[in-house]
Amino acid sequence: MTIRYPNGRKYTPSSQSNGPRKVNHSFGNRGKTLEDELNETNEYYVSHGIAVIHKKPVPIQVVNVNYPARSAAVITEAYFRTPSTTDYNGVWNGKHIDFEAKETKSLTSFPLQNIHEHQVEHMKRVHEQGGIAFLLIHFSSLDRYFVVPYEYFVEKWERKIAGGRKSITLGEMEEISIEIQAGFNPRLDYLQAVRLWLNRLQKEATERQEIE
Repeated sequence: MTIRYPNGRKYTPSSQSNGPRKVNHSFGNRGKTLEDELNETNEYYVSHGIAVIHKKPVPIQVVNVNYPARSAAVITEAYFRTPSTTDYNGVWNGKHIDFEAKETKSLTSFPLQNIHEHQVEHMKRVHEQGGIAFLLIHFSSLDRYFVVPYEYFVEKWERKIAGGRKSITLGEMEEISIEIQAGFNPRLDYLQAVRLWLNRLQKEATERQEIE
């Protein structure tokens, strides 16, 4: 697993070659989506007593259903009852975890249009209540995963609102995030990244107190 701190040293691929980074598509991961990987990871967390985190159900209202066969039902019309917030939430070490997972095929940036205003507002409220809010971004064409703390992401969001850049460049993503690398069990150990991030915040707070 590869971890890179926000604003820390520049990301260095495991290979020392100057050529392009080799994408590791293991046989066991072929055809799996980011949701599949996160669901597997969350199942691992639950079964090992590490955390209880689940994907939130989509709040839809079914309007019409067709029955092409007695044993089958097909929903033909439905609508969202309320705007969705974030994809996943739960509890870990007594802390509320809340995050949104997104993928992009871009090689150079993450488009902020993939995130909705009400989702950012929800993460803000979680953050203000002492919860842990973040984004988990997968650059699928590069096979790279980034955990982006809310407090760093919101700076880029506010830049967009102010009329600035409407995406986060890959270089910026490397600066503001903690990068993780997919493994076997758990598949995406994002809580290890969160743990390192919290440890860094605690260390910085302690250093400030010593200076004061």
